[in-house]
Amino acid sequence: MERKRKIAILGSTGSIGKQAIEVILSNPDLFEVELLTANENYGLLASQAAAVNANNAVICRDEFYDKASSLLSGSDVKVFSGMDSVCSLVQSDDIDIVLASMVGFSGLRPVLKAIESGKTIAIANKEILVCAGEAVTGLSMKHSAPLIPVDSEHSAIFQCLQGSFGSPVDELIITASGGPFREYPAESLSSVTPEQALDHPRWKMGKKVTVDSATMMNKGFEVIEARWLFGIPSEQISVVTHPESIIHSMVRFQDGAIMAQMGMPDMRIPIQYALTYPYRQPAEGERLDLCALGKLTFHKPDTVKFPALDTARRALDKGGNACCVMSGADEEAVNAFIQGRIRFTDIVPVIEETLATVPFIQGEDIGNIFESDRAARETASRIIKKIEK
Repeated sequence: MERKRKIAILGSTGSIGKQAIEVILSNPDLFEVELLTANENYGLLASQAAAVNANNAVICRDEFYDKASSLLSGSDVKVFSGMDSVCSLVQSDDIDIVLASMVGFSGLRPVLKAIESGKTIAIANKEILVCAGEAVTGLSMKHSAPLIPVDSEHSAIFQCLQGSFGSPVDELIITASGGPFREYPAESLSSVTPEQALDHPRWKMGKKVTVDSATMMNKGFEVIEARWLFGIPSEQISVVTHPESIIHSMVRFQDGAIMAQMGMPDMRIPIQYALTYPYRQPAEGERLDLCALGKLTFHKPDTVKFPALDTARRALDKGGNACCVMSGADEEAVNAFIQGRIRFTDIVPVIEETLATVPFIQGEDIGNIFESDRAARETASRIIKKIEK
């Protein structure tokens, strides 16, 4: 690369953020860290900021500012608190790439500010595109702020499209591991525990996305993301279950050719690719041995046992604020399940009832998005209180 790239990581203490720190520490000649942010994990934020010699660090919850500041008092790291600080600092001319890895809807405000400032956005936060895909992609084009996908599936599609020179795409094929309950009988799902749901067979991820993978809502989100990232109608986006998680996604072109991106399930690879694009750099990690692998298998998703995928498709087809309402309700329901308040099989019904209750708003206005998210969370919380154990 021509020079060190200056990076901001929004959500550095989460799963993606921690793996991004590993990538940066493995490539000290490629990156300079301008900004790290965390919600409440001030201890890890401070150790990360010291390790990568970050210029700025923000702890979003104000009550932890003194502790974060104290831990970094002997360093050159400037410490701030609050979301307003994140939104201000992310616009700095000293930042080239913003890695959006905050969990949930909270990442939308700073990402919008970064886009308006023309930053390259390495987008790992699903909810940003699920809730505001049309608005975010429109702003990105208006402000010449490229969106580079970090999700392994969308990174795979992005890589498969390189060199296609605008060739017509027939289908985007998103692969799914099937999650930890792929082979469970449907009648047993009502009794699965949060610990079982959080034990993903292939990927190392945060709690929320791991549960979403178990319900297959994660794949529904990825269909929505793909629709906005690549400008492809939803009917041209399919999902196949691929238990080995070796093919990360595929593109079928109109001449019938299929391009697939393969590799070991390691999120550090798509993270590094997003941060170094369009260049590829050496990376550590296990290499794929095709002969040892032997075979790859594919199946249709079981949408009777896992109805979340169809719920997401219906929300996407409905448009307006439906995807935002679905996302907010999902976040509340998943948190309630992790806390042991509702059953695994209650998650999708909570989402469906919330979608049926919150007023539908046609069109995607940023102001409406924030209001729809608030209404969805309040509605889902009331529904959860009625059914919790």
